[in-house]
Amino acid sequence: MKKLITQKRCYFISLGAVLLASIYPIYMGAVLLVSYVQNGGIDMADYPRYIIPYTPVCVSLIICVALLPLIFKLCKKFALPVLSALGVGLFLGAEILFEQVAVFTGYSSKMEIGTWQLLSCFVTPRAEISLWNSLSMKYDPAFKVHFYAISILIVLSVISVIYGFYKMAHTQNLERKRPLIAQLVSVIAFIGLCIMACFTSFFRTGEIDLSPLSAFLMIIFFLIFGITAGVYSGTWLYGKKKLLSLVIPCITAMVVTVVMYIGEMVMLGWDLFRYGRGLFIFNPIGACPLAPIDFAVIILSGASTYLILLLMQHKKSATKME
Repeated sequence: MKKLITQKRCYFISLGAVLLASIYPIYMGAVLLVSYVQNGGIDMADYPRYIIPYTPVCVSLIICVALLPLIFKLCKKFALPVLSALGVGLFLGAEILFEQVAVFTGYSSKMEIGTWQLLSCFVTPRAEISLWNSLSMKYDPAFKVHFYAISILIVLSVISVIYGFYKMAHTQNLERKRPLIAQLVSVIAFIGLCIMACFTSFFRTGEIDLSPLSAFLMIIFFLIFGITAGVYSGTWLYGKKKLLSLVIPCITAMVVTVVMYIGEMVMLGWDLFRYGRGLFIFNPIGACPLAPIDFAVIILSGASTYLILLLMQHKKSATKME
């Protein structure tokens, strides 16, 4: 029987795709590091928004994908856990390195890059430059919980997808083809939304009350974030009993969506961006910053994950009956 795709071809396609997607983050990361070595920091005008965490993410993925055949050969059935741990470790190491760089603002001597990262989240590209000088130079690093959650999810999901297809090319067993495709689609959609957020901030204006377009985009982002995490765990558990393969991914999706909300709350001083005003569904519930619509988003992320995985299992059962 002729193989559908060889391991070697799968490896080079995967590595080429990761390298191509990483060109800009890696280039700008190199620019930042050169400026840091030469000047001890980088000027605000030359600092690319959101170079962290995406340059560390790209560094992690390139190294892990490049080492995939070696780790696959040496670690065998433990290859994916080893690759996943390596990917997260490389990301965290590169992230900490980049966070040591200072940003020269032109108003004060310099600003820690963590503070710059906070301010880049809090305001939008259209915000007036004078805002930088009026905001506090101190920040609570806990706000980065959702930065780390987003980055680690991207690293783990991309590594899992590439490893899955690489292993499928090795065994020529197509049993996990559907969950891998679902995971690939979800992580591509999520990365696309992350890129959009970098360049548009989802068209936020710096106000807590969002426009309908901004609210819609943020809800979609939260949903895809949860679904990506749920489908990732569902891929690992595919073929297991229903409690494991459906319920646990559903819970995973909702938990990581809650983590995203927590990150937003910390960043905004325990407040949240509001999807609207006037109706009770947009108003916080008592002392809880979450509104009914926020709980609906959390539940919908889990329900969507459940339905996606349930549909894949039905197709699997139908295929076996044929």
